[in-house]
Amino acid sequence: MATVTISLPDSLKAFVESQMASKGYGNVSEYFRGLVRDAQERENEARLEALLLEGLASGNAMEATPTFWSDLRKEAAQLLATQNKKKSL
Repeated sequence: MATVTISLPDSLKAFVESQMASKGYGNVSEYFRGLVRDAQERENEARLEALLLEGLASGNAMEATPTFWSDLRKEAAQLLATQNKKKSL
């Protein structure tokens, strides 16, 4: 695991310590890992939202009928089988 050292003014250090105490973090590292995970999750959600909006704006609408989902499952299974076959070679 990599180590990162940061410097904080006393007011931020006090805030971190109060957050650790009130939210049950065992140490400063756990607190900051939680912050980074939350930021990473927000980034992933923003990226997904952007991709969904891009898809909606693409104009290539298709009704999601039971046949559509069935065909999509078959295609996904075929792609997975192909990838597994390549990995086993």
